[in-house]
Amino acid sequence: MAETGAGTPGGWARDHRIVRRVAANDHAPTGSGEWPASVPAVDQLLREGLDLAPGVTFLVGENGSGKSTLVEAVAMAFGLSPEGGSTGARHSTRSTESDLWRWLRLDRSLGGSRWGFFLRAESMHSFYTYLEENPGKRDPRFHEMSHGESFLEVLRTRFDSPGLYCLDEPEAALSFSAQIALVGTLHDLAAGGAQVLCATHSPLLVALPGARILEVGPWGMREAAWEDLELVQHWRRYLDAPMRYLRHVLDDV
Repeated sequence: MAETGAGTPGGWARDHRIVRRVAANDHAPTGSGEWPASVPAVDQLLREGLDLAPGVTFLVGENGSGKSTLVEAVAMAFGLSPEGGSTGARHSTRSTESDLWRWLRLDRSLGGSRWGFFLRAESMHSFYTYLEENPGKRDPRFHEMSHGESFLEVLRTRFDSPGLYCLDEPEAALSFSAQIALVGTLHDLAAGGAQVLCATHSPLLVALPGARILEVGPWGMREAAWEDLELVQHWRRYLDAPMRYLRHVLDDV
């Protein structure tokens, strides 16, 4: 999964990616079958490494495929809190993260930004509490907003600088129109030199032009075009004829 051009003479010197490559370090239990190395996508990462694209990379797959585990591990290896937030945030409620981040090495560009932000839907409530206990000049009272409004405010106040942005299912709190706004934000971040690694179930988000899409599943990770994703094909068929799917879970129809 190497990016073309990176290995040409002087290629690294011209490479402005904040994180060029994610690979296993000497502590990785490659081939041991130990979780999470037993997950096909994680095993592939530890064996082959992953060259991160400039701009936006999406990880798409079913629950349990490993996409969130991968995003979490990259965020933590970069130095971000497992419960979300920007560089320097150190709040913690209950440790649930895997050891994968301890097994990773991030190859960074010289002089690249050290700033990052990890947004994960499942822990944003505790992150808002942390912000209220450690207020900044630009922070509103997130707990007084709706879930979706607070997410949009985080986008407005935090997603405005070159850096590494790790997002775990950000669409969870967002309406259709808010997801469209997020697509615009991701586009602007990439245009400004940021890198984004995003795990998502949203066919709307992964339609972002120019994004790299990795489909995650029993095969590991594979590059895919938007129109070829199982996710997109299922949504198309469902919207065309919902009962094609619902008849399998509804007993009285």
